[in-house]
Amino acid sequence: MTDTHITIQSILSPELTLSGVHGSSKKRILEQIAGFIANEFPELDENHIYNSLINRERLGSTGIGQGIAIPHCRLDNSERVIGALLTLQEKVPFDAIDNEPVDLLFVLIVPKEATSEHLDLLSQLAEKFNDPDLCSRLRACTENQELYNTILKS
Repeated sequence: MTDTHITIQSILSPELTLSGVHGSSKKRILEQIAGFIANEFPELDENHIYNSLINRERLGSTGIGQGIAIPHCRLDNSERVIGALLTLQEKVPFDAIDNEPVDLLFVLIVPKEATSEHLDLLSQLAEKFNDPDLCSRLRACTENQELYNTILKS
């Protein structure tokens, strides 16, 4: 990775921007996310993505509070940074820092060696999701393209 400043716009595609996803639990949501990502990137194994996300959650919840989670993991066989943005139909318990259930998720999959990019992106995401107005606009989106356009304009 030569580019040290990766933007959210460069890692998120309309195909991985999903509004109103149904999920009954944290595990089920992460399972679905792994499926969505593997569908877009067939070279990645769905079970490997899921297990990596779950293993990261075991270290401590990626729920950052106010109904927001940023599940993330490093994959040794990933060639690029991948982002996925989801809003959920209903909030699910996520063991978040404030114990609030989650309905807004940005998932980050990074190559194993991309340490500085990984931290930079997490910081960018935390900053974005710290804006209550943006979070309200994202939650109000009812279609995938609308959600994608909203995050890109932020």
